[in-house]
Amino acid sequence: MSLLFNLPDQPCVAIVGDTRRFPVGRIFCVGRNYAAHAREMGKDPDREEPFFFTKFGSTAVPGGGKVPYPPQTSNYQYEAELVVAIGKMGVALETAKALDIVHGYAAGLDMTRRDLQLDSRNKGRPWDTGKNFAWSAPLGPIRPVESHGHATGGGIRLNVNGELKQAADVGELIWSCAELISHLSKLERLLPGDLIYTGTPAGVGPVRTGDVIEVTIDGLEPLQVIIGDPEPEFA
Repeated sequence: MSLLFNLPDQPCVAIVGDTRRFPVGRIFCVGRNYAAHAREMGKDPDREEPFFFTKFGSTAVPGGGKVPYPPQTSNYQYEAELVVAIGKMGVALETAKALDIVHGYAAGLDMTRRDLQLDSRNKGRPWDTGKNFAWSAPLGPIRPVESHGHATGGGIRLNVNGELKQAADVGELIWSCAELISHLSKLERLLPGDLIYTGTPAGVGPVRTGDVIEVTIDGLEPLQVIIGDPEPEFA
């Protein structure tokens, strides 16, 4: 069977201590999963049921590096996040079994066109234009569970040009990784290659061309992203 055209290559992420790479399938993101961030976004941080939004797998930027400033925004913001990499299929999992399908963890960024997101939110529309766009999901190498264990705690920090902007502990997640996986697996069959971005701490803010973003999470490989010029067709 011949194809009318070929699709771009599937993004693949490095795995620490493994010559193989992790192919990225779908990306699920969790909204407002740190209480302080919920407050800075003008929402109640009480333990309401978690909610999710998605990004295309093609938005992944394995290893970080330079990404172009996106079009149609004047408020491009960072969100440092712990990323869960799913390695096995999981359906309707109970919390006690949820971590069994995790391959590993990575440091990630949920880059956001905040002005477009808030405009959509205020109009009761989906967040896609603010969240799901090219280059919006950088992530570092995945540290596998089998050799490094689960990421149940540890500092998460984000610096812009060397200045600390976000600092928290992943143990402060309102909904833990196990709870998020369990909840999501009852809504959708989780598959190998899925990524779950688990939410960001308080301190989100805008970046400009030339800024250097660094994300560190204790026990994981760091992630660095440089904001480049807009793509020529959008400049």
